This record gives sequence, C-alpha cells and structure tokens, in this order.
Amino acid sequence: MTFHRHRRLRASSGIRSLVREHQVTVNDLVYPMFVEEGLSGANEIGAMPGVMHYGLDAFRREIANLSELGIPGIIVFGLPAEKDERASSAYAERGIVQEAVRVAKAENPDLVVMTDVCLCQYNSTGHCGIVRDGKIVNDDSLTLIAKTALSHAQAGADIVAPSDMMDGRVARIREVLDEHQLEDVSILSYAVKYASAFYGPFREAAHSAPSFGDRKTYQMDPANAREAMREAVSDVEEGADMLMVKPALSYLDVMYRMREAFDQPIATYNVSAEYSMVKAAAKQGWIDERGIVMELMTSFKRAGADMILTYHAPDVARWLKEENR
Repeated sequence: MTFHRHRRLRASSGIRSLVREHQVTVNDLVYPMFVEEGLSGANEIGAMPGVMHYGLDAFRREIANLSELGIPGIIVFGLPAEKDERASSAYAERGIVQEAVRVAKAENPDLVVMTDVCLCQYNSTGHCGIVRDGKIVNDDSLTLIAKTALSHAQAGADIVAPSDMMDGRVARIREVLDEHQLEDVSILSYAVKYASAFYGPFREAAHSAPSFGDRKTYQMDPANAREAMREAVSDVEEGADMLMVKPALSYLDVMYRMREAFDQPIATYNVSAEYSMVKAAAKQGWIDERGIVMELMTSFKRAGADMILTYHAPDVARWLKEENR
C-alpha cells in the first residue's frame, strides 16, 4: 500500500515558509485605544494589563510609538467627563473622541483613524441606545448615533464603526454623511456583534456597564449563526463598506461563513477577555504568550479576517519586526 509523505512539506523552516497558506503581517492590525477626557498622562486598566487609559498628551506620544511600529490603524473609544440621558458628549464638537481624532491626525496624517460609534459610554444608563420607560428605543436612537458618526467624520475620522446594534443605523449614518459631502468616509459595521461574556474587562476599560438589565435585546444570541448572515446582508444593503465579527475567538465559524458569503472586507475584534485570559495565563507562566498570540492571529486570518482589532497589536508588531531582522 502506498502512503503519502506529507511531512516533506514540513521538513525545514524555509519549506514551511514557502508553502504557508496564511500570513500575519503588521498591515493586518488595528489597535483599540481608550482616551479619557481630563486625564493627564496614562493609567493602566486593571483588568487589561498593558492597556491604558490615555489623556490627550499621552495619546499623542503613543500615536508616535505606534507609527514607529508600522501599525496602520487605530480605533478610538472615548471616556467623557460627563454623561446624560441624551448622550450629548458623544456628538459634542469638542468631545473626547473628536479631539483624539484631531490629535492623531496631527501627529500622523497617514494613520487610519477609526472611531467606535455608540452611546453607551456617554449615556447615563450605560446602554447603546436611548432609554425610555425602561426600554432601549431603536428609531429615536438612530438620530443621535448618526449625529455622533457625523461629528467624528467632521473631526477627521477615516472610518466610522457603529457598534450599537440598533436596526437601520448604517443606512442612517450613510445618509447623514452623504448629506454633508462626506462620501469618502467609510463605514465599518459591527454587523455581527454577540451578547458575549467575553466583553467583561471592557466594561472597566470603557466605563460602560449598563445600569440595569443587559444588552441581549439588541446584541445577538451566541447560539445563532444564520441570523449573523441576515444582519450582515442588511448592513451591506444599507451601505456598509466593511463588516465585523465580534468577538473573534468563539466565532471563527461565523467569520468563515462571512468570508464565504461576502466580498466586502471582513474585520474581527479580538476582545478584552480574550486578551486578558492570555495575559493572566502568561503571568502565571502557564503558556508561551508569544506563541499563543501569534497562533490566535493566524487563526483569525485563516477564518477569513482581512483586519484584526486587537489589544495585542503593539506586541505583535514588535515580534514581527524581530522576525524580519
């Protein structure tokens, strides 16, 4: 009986490199950053070792560091000084995200600056839409979500990324941007965003825990995959330029389905608990952090991601530089 010698293609590092099907590069990386209004310097986030809350001064310095590493893009989350029921800080002309966008573009005009478009950090209830009589209302929230996206674009954002999961948000944002001659600003839709336990550390990072209930009436049920396709189809029809799957690690199957079904670029978000679990295990000496992280990044690429939003981005960029020396 003849058998196949598959190991021939694994015989040396050179051969393995030549036949490797998926490659992680620095150009795949987007770094999420938290910018806090009124803060001077930077403070580490307890639940996310190595990830910081930045004041605008420290944020500018970090943009320079990221640019040196060759990281092509960031996504900005804002922590405002004040919150109210209308989430007014979200769309203020001099709001923290709007100012951070201006700072980033002044420091590096070529950096791709994305902004998270949501109301949860700015809304006193902590929910992603406006609350009325204990219910997160959809249609009235769209006006404020689109207003927020517009303010980010007017400040200089290249890409706005609505994460609220209100129905119709992409269409409303596209309409408002086009009305203001901002046709070149792209929309990266959090098209497939699950109501996940993997967001836990992010609640501390973004000061965005809901004051009542949960987000299961608007974020997706983790058990559903076909529904993800319906969500994505709607967003493409409404004008989304790119689609996101969030979280990454537990939804590789969904990402693969998205890649097979759509020609639009696919992003994934390697979320806070996915990051913190690796950091915690590495601190205990239980895992090879670099090996684990690079394997994760490769799995995201293999599943179909064109870009990876990850808190590991600076480390990955440094490791890739070391490999290419």
